[in-house]
Amino acid sequence: MAEPTVADHVSRWLGIGSSVIAPLTLLTTLLFYFGYVSSRAQFRYFGIDVDTVSLSTTDYAMRSPAVLLVPLLVLALAGMALLLLHLRVRRHPPSSRAVGVGMALALLMVGAGLVLLLGFAWFGEWPPYALTTPFLIGTGVALLTYLFWLPTAPAWTYRSEDDRARWVRPAVSALGAVVVATCLFWATATLAEWTGRGNALQTARDLDQLPLVILDTTERLYLTDGITQESVLPAGEGELFRYRYRGLRLLIQGEDRMFLVPERWSPSNSTVVVPVDDGVRVQFRFVNDAP
Repeated sequence: MAEPTVADHVSRWLGIGSSVIAPLTLLTTLLFYFGYVSSRAQFRYFGIDVDTVSLSTTDYAMRSPAVLLVPLLVLALAGMALLLLHLRVRRHPPSSRAVGVGMALALLMVGAGLVLLLGFAWFGEWPPYALTTPFLIGTGVALLTYLFWLPTAPAWTYRSEDDRARWVRPAVSALGAVVVATCLFWATATLAEWTGRGNALQTARDLDQLPLVILDTTERLYLTDGITQESVLPAGEGELFRYRYRGLRLLIQGEDRMFLVPERWSPSNSTVVVPVDDGVRVQFRFVNDAP
């Protein structure tokens, strides 16, 4: 038997590398996307376009696990339950009548989902729209695809001996998997957005959990929130900073700027964008809790 050549070894390792890198790239892309969706909803509550924060891909990916925790747990538990149900169904197949009823129910779910999808102009403002629509379509298509492969499925779903279109049922199943994956992606993105909004509301309720900042500036900021306290610093030789602001909290820091909010929520609040340069001086206060 001939020994493998260098080209064979290279081809083998390239195959292994491609099988690892592609899933990692997909995983990184998904983590980035869901982290971005959640962060965008979170900071939009404070009037910030997340793109102005200049977070890195790693920052978004690090924010996504908290977003994906609940969906992953739900999918894992649902998968376990469905596998156990599959074993039960295989050992005791349902009757043809039950399969027909299941298909009718699946088609009803898909139809209702399509009505919502095509009627976005009328139903788009309904709060659970973005979760209900993919749930109905995805669940209906998954159920319909599964029922196609049961031994008690209607006769028209099976090919005859002289049927040349043997690829139809596998192709339908593959397209069904694409639809289900798309609906899962849509639903997860919706949950990510809701999670970001929920995180923003939680932060707004507990602004005292954010780092406390004392800000010195060379120019007056003219803040009108009624919470931030402004004081004039004494003039001195070589002293550049003229104004001091207390009662601000650090919401997030980007690459070259900080985003500060008042320490208490108010309808008149604004997010203050402060560049990190020689024009400002920042002090971070200790937590008022003795060790």
